[in-house]
Amino acid sequence: MQKKIEVVKTLLDALPFIQKFAGQTIVIKYGGAAQVKEELKEKFARDVVLMYMVGIKPVIVHGGGPKITELLNALKIPTEFVEGQRVTTKEAMRIAEMVLSGDVNKEIVSMLNDHGAKAIGISGKDARFIQARAKDRSRWGYTGVIEEIHADVVENLMAENFIPVIAPIAASKDPGEPGFNINADLAASRVAVALKASKIVFMTDTPGVLDAEGRLIGTLGSEKIALLKREGVISGGMVPKVDACLEAINGGVGKAHIVDGRIEHSILLEIFTSEGIGTQIVH
Repeated sequence: MQKKIEVVKTLLDALPFIQKFAGQTIVIKYGGAAQVKEELKEKFARDVVLMYMVGIKPVIVHGGGPKITELLNALKIPTEFVEGQRVTTKEAMRIAEMVLSGDVNKEIVSMLNDHGAKAIGISGKDARFIQARAKDRSRWGYTGVIEEIHADVVENLMAENFIPVIAPIAASKDPGEPGFNINADLAASRVAVALKASKIVFMTDTPGVLDAEGRLIGTLGSEKIALLKREGVISGGMVPKVDACLEAINGGVGKAHIVDGRIEHSILLEIFTSEGIGTQIVH
């Protein structure tokens, strides 16, 4: 009986947060171990469906870097990273789109649908809802920078009670271009701003942003982030994540969170508890 009472207490503790976020859009950038390990994938799907069932409007933007790298290596196509972002050659662009839109995206959609949601997968090329230009063609190839997002494409899906699952492949305004590979963190940020989301949550393979001694930093603002970047404490793949967080909150998103996707139910712990588990980025 005591266990049953504890379950009810947990539900009651979450109730104020369920009430607060009901009807609101929360963008989740899905990546890291949570996207690779079978048990974490299953729990992620259930967590998103729970959010969906209590009236929250989740939108998933996913990466797929490890699978892209795995296939590029198998095909003996060189790949390179600069400042945490992939340099996308024309050959790599074809592989990235195949993996992201054709493999990863559909797997996520299937998982959500299997648990009772109504999910649908799209990329930025669908209805040209994400349009981009080359970041720097000579240096980055087909790695793109988003110029425009047509939020109505996603909003129409949400109005029909779909969970949009978005692959970060953008359309080009120039005819004949193969499109652009977009960093998933930055794509998630721009999508969150366009949808006027109340929160954006980045799932990663660290507890959050760590200080020079490796301790979790619970809350960060722009000035502290700039200092940690200058000192080299924030570096590598964490740079685009904090940049994406700042872009989101500067664009009107209420809060941005970086959480450890290796922890079971990390999204629910961050959204439905007062303590949270990761780093929140605020104004």
